Amino acid sequence: MKPNYHFALNERLGIELPYLHTDWEELSHEERHDMILRWEKIKAHIPDRIMEVEKQIEQRQLQVAQEEDWDTVCRLYEEIYTFASIINDLHIWARVNQDFEETPDLAEEHQNREK
Repeated sequence: MKPNYHFALNERLGIELPYLHTDWEELSHEERHDMILRWEKIKAHIPDRIMEVEKQIEQRQLQVAQEEDWDTVCRLYEEIYTFASIINDLHIWARVNQDFEETPDLAEEHQNREK
């Protein structure tokens, strides 16, 4: 049986990302738990990855300050913009949260309140 999800390394971001092969609601309780646990471990390393990319930006900025060739300066700035985009995407992934359980619908919530 094919797994309902997997994690794969995103070369650009330098972290593993989750890929679902079915809707979240169709995952078993155990699959959700395992997936969230693994994702939280990955997310814990995102700040370290951001720091690594920031160091790359700092290195390029130092090179720009010393460089006299305009074409090289332009190439270095393109690299800086690429690294900045990676940092932005890492920040977005760091904020991704998935509820363990589905949000109850209105009728279910109303029934639970009456108990």
